[in-house]
Amino acid sequence: MPITVTATARRAAAAALLATATLVLTTGCHDAGRQTEGSNRAVSPVPTLSASHDDGAPPRGPDGRVVCTPEMLRFHAGAMPRRPHRMLLTVTNFSDRPCTFAAQPYPLLRFGDDRRAPLPAIEASAPPAAVALAPNRTAYALITTSAAHRGHHRGRKVSQFGVALTARATPTQVGLDGRAPVHVDPHTARVTYWQPSLATARKW
Repeated sequence: MPITVTATARRAAAAALLATATLVLTTGCHDAGRQTEGSNRAVSPVPTLSASHDDGAPPRGPDGRVVCTPEMLRFHAGAMPRRPHRMLLTVTNFSDRPCTFAAQPYPLLRFGDDRRAPLPAIEASAPPAAVALAPNRTAYALITTSAAHRGHHRGRKVSQFGVALTARATPTQVGLDGRAPVHVDPHTARVTYWQPSLATARKW
């Protein structure tokens, strides 16, 4: 007997097909959305993290404290009034952290010739402990520019000189306050250790 398909059956079948197609499309869209979100997460740039406290930290000396570096300091130098053959070097910590000169307790000074060794230190000027600088505090070093008995017969006049804080560091060029040149005899000149006060520096 032939099967007769009525209009009602055709409508029911069409409705079923439509519902199935809608379900497939909806599922596909949700899956595509999930894949897109996953792809976006994979290629999005990683947020830049701020440097941690240890990243790029300045070096530390034998005592474990932060070593003073030129970037933390401001230098001044000039002849001392009424003190012949004397020049004063000051250094101020303008950073926001304390530092110490324990790694190199006296400044390494060069006057015009990098091949010459730095000025020798006056050993008797060594303080009881290495000088440490809190923020906005100042340390001092006194330079004897020439031996008093030798006068100005040797050496040269300088208006700036190099200061290094460690043996391998590139010297920082320090100009004299007032730009008045000072006569320096590198054969007899000496420098004190860093001093914690102007009074202790002036003793030399």
